[in-house]
Order: sequence, then C-alpha cells, then structure tokens
Amino acid sequence: MHRVLTLFVAIGVICISTGIHAQKDSLQAVKPIEDRFEKNLDDLVQQWYLKKFLSDTGRPHTGKGDTLAPVYPDSVYMDRISRLTTAIDLSYNQIVRNFIHVYTQKRRERVEVMLGLADYYFPIFERIFDQYNLPLELKYLAVIESALNPRAVSRAGATGLWQFMYSTGRVYGLTINSFVDERRDPLKSTYAAAKYLKDLYEIFGSWDLAIAAYNCGPRNVSKAIYRAGGRENFWEIYYHLPYETRGYFPAFVAAMYVMNYPEAHKLYPQSIDIPFATDTVHIKHRLHLKQVAHVLNLPLKQLQDLNPQYRKNILPALDQTMALKLPLDKIAGFIRHKDSILAYKDSTFFPGKLVQNPGRSHFVRQTPTGKAKLHYKVKPGDNLGYIAEWYNVRASDLRYWNNIRGNMIRAGQTLVVYVPKDKADHYKKVNSLSFKEKQSRIGQPPEKKNNSASRPRNDDYIYYKVKTGDTLWEIARKYPDVTQQDIMRLNNLTNARTIQAGQYLKIKEKT
Repeated sequence: MHRVLTLFVAIGVICISTGIHAQKDSLQAVKPIEDRFEKNLDDLVQQWYLKKFLSDTGRPHTGKGDTLAPVYPDSVYMDRISRLTTAIDLSYNQIVRNFIHVYTQKRRERVEVMLGLADYYFPIFERIFDQYNLPLELKYLAVIESALNPRAVSRAGATGLWQFMYSTGRVYGLTINSFVDERRDPLKSTYAAAKYLKDLYEIFGSWDLAIAAYNCGPRNVSKAIYRAGGRENFWEIYYHLPYETRGYFPAFVAAMYVMNYPEAHKLYPQSIDIPFATDTVHIKHRLHLKQVAHVLNLPLKQLQDLNPQYRKNILPALDQTMALKLPLDKIAGFIRHKDSILAYKDSTFFPGKLVQNPGRSHFVRQTPTGKAKLHYKVKPGDNLGYIAEWYNVRASDLRYWNNIRGNMIRAGQTLVVYVPKDKADHYKKVNSLSFKEKQSRIGQPPEKKNNSASRPRNDDYIYYKVKTGDTLWEIARKYPDVTQQDIMRLNNLTNARTIQAGQYLKIKEKT
C-alpha cells in the first residue's frame, strides 16, 4: 500500500537489546541499505521541493561536507535512544546505526529541510494522534513515508504525507477524484492515518508490528508471525518479512533519533516559506486559487502549499462546502472581498462546463431483488474472505455492495450484506457471534421453516431427501421423464447448486 523502501539487509546476527560492532565484511554487506535509502530519500524530497522551501539563513550549509558530521560510538546512540520518551519499544543495532548515518552524514541537506517542515506539520500530527490516544511518536512515520512532502508520489502510486494507496484512502474516507486528492491534505490524511494505525494496533497489540504492517499490510505481518512460530516481535519475525519492510522499522527508529538529536550532529532546521499562523474559510462556490492570489496579492505557490489537495488549483464546490486554508492575516481580506474574488475573471478560469459536479456519478449501484438487507460490523482480524464465507456470498459481491476496491476493510466499518429472505434469521446472528462460532457455521445449511428434517405430509408429490454430494441432475435421473428444470420450477429454485443435504425436494412424476 505504501512507498517501497527496497533494502538489502546484511547477513549476520541481529542484536536486539545491545549494539553490535560490525566487522569489515558486515559493513560492506550493509552498503546497499544506505545506497537504496538515499535514493528513496532523494526521490521523495525532490530538488524542486528543496528549491521551493529553502531560504537564505545567512550561515554555511552543513550538508556540503561530511567533515562537519560527528560520528559517535554505539554506546552513545544506545544511551540517547534509551532516553527517548515513547510507548514504542525501540531497539538499537547495526541496521539502525546505518540508517542514522544516512540521515546524519549523507543526506544532511534533506534532513535539515525536514527539520524545518516538522515545525509546521508535527503540531498537526500531534493534535490528531492525541485525539485518538495514539503515541505521538508515530508522527515520525511521515518522515520515512514521504520526507514530509504532501505531494510525494511513490512508483506504486502511494500519495501524500502518509503514502496512501487509492483503495486504502477510499476505505478510510478520503475523497479522490480529478479535482481533489485528500491523500495530499495534511489534516484529513492524518486523520485517516490515525484510524489506520489504531486498527493495526488492535490487530497486533504491539507498535513495532503495527508499524511494519503500515508498510506491507497486516496480511504479510500475520504470515511472518506464523512462519516464525507465533513469535510477535519485529526482530524475531525479521527474516520472514518482505525485504522492503525489514528496513522500515529500523528507519523509523533512526528517524526518531535524528529528529530528537539534530544539534548533536550539527543539523539545523531550514526556514520554509509556509505561514505558521493560518485559518480556514469554507467555500460553497467554485473557486480558482489564482482568483484568490490575484485579488489578495498572495503568491500562488504559497496558496498551493497550504492547499495541496486541490490538484488543478480548483475548488469544485458546486453542491458541497470545501475548505480553503489562508494565512491568518488574509482572512479578513478574503471575507471582505469575497464577491470580488469569486467574480474575478470567472469566465476565464471556468469556461463553459469546465466543472460539472465532479463528485457525482451516473452509475447507480443496483440493489439485489428478493433479498434481505443485513449489516455486519467488521471486527479486528476480519477479512472479506471470512465474511463472505459466513454469509455464503461471494467476496466480489461484498466489494460491489459496499463500494470496496481491493480487499482492504477496517475494524469498526459497517458492511451491507444481502441474503435470501427466508434465511435472514439465520444470518442475522452472525454479527453477534464470536470468531470461533462464525467459523463453525461455515458449510452448515441454514435452518429453514419449510425444510423440516421430518418427511412432509403425504400428497400427490414424491418427496426426495437430498443427500451429501447429490446434484439436481443426478436426482432427476432417478425418476422417468423428470428433468432438472422440472425440479427447479416445482421447488422455486433459481440456482441448481443451492440444494443442501437434508433438504426435501418435491418431485412430480409424469404419467
């Protein structure tokens, strides 16, 4: 789901609780880690991003020479990491050390930009994580996910500060269309990240595994736990994780270290051209950022940086309210000149039918006829495959009914399920059962009021009790001149595969 950190990890023993002094061969083997991670860091920060945000600080830039970068013994790194206040179990070893060296020696300029951006983004992250009662240190995930670049896009298409894929973003309530991509919205994407991280913690019960799952998905972490014999610690399942995920948690530990001890490595925040004092106005009309920039005499780039979610610089607020973030000192001017702003070159920015309710679609989802509508609240550990089996429906139908792309669902989400009306009472119980009880029902036929185990009353029909393995075609062959279609029509069956062992079928022999 997220940006791939393709990392080659050194062959050797990982020491969980103490630092290890690498041998010459080990250091050479770890070299690809540094090279790959540097490349990813460069791709995320991007030269245009550096040029846009860097300003003249009046001092020599520390990133131009490694001679200014101190290198400390393992004992110093271990001591500093142990003094960090965190609810996350941080371990130090040679892999973490190499990531620290990437940050503090080889990519110093990028780190100084991130230190400057952190002053703007971290208060946003902290406020939202605090609302969800999450460790505030999770904010450092955005450092390794996007280098604090809201416009970062991975090769796989993961986007924004928190690198959401399209499907995951939609599951967590983010709007993504031709005009708006809320994966790039610092506020809304952080709310989505908080929900996702909270769901992952509920599944695994530890933050090191939740962080790993944020990178490779909960299914891959669950597989690694199984292959490691049920061990539930990142370093114990390390070699069973995907290669890119093996470097993810160590990179997180290193990022947390560097962002807390920058001055020890002579790293200093670069000034950025984003106003820290801002406020939000709500728009109910279509609006182009250039209209605001021209009338209020604001740099367009500043407006774009404050509102990165608008892909074409347009707020398509035709039938909904949309938020526009502005520098605090421009709020009064916007309110005072709002009509002038909306009218400024309106025909130029919106010729003809440029914006026509982009949030709407002519596609209408069809409700199954003759079915009962039930609701299922997703529990931690559930997946679409399980739920489909519990309700005896197809996973593709669950996706269709609930507008789900892929297989991502989250705990607490409510799914719509359609079942046969005569079986509704049977399936209503699923939502309140334990996982074990739900699994035990798989393959068991629902109880039917009209399908008693006792032989039905005697009349003009022959009653056949279905046996395990029977098919309608085989049953029809037992009776002269009776076809499969005759049995289906007489018993109101729409699908020949829906018969179940123990069920009685009416059969009318032809005379």
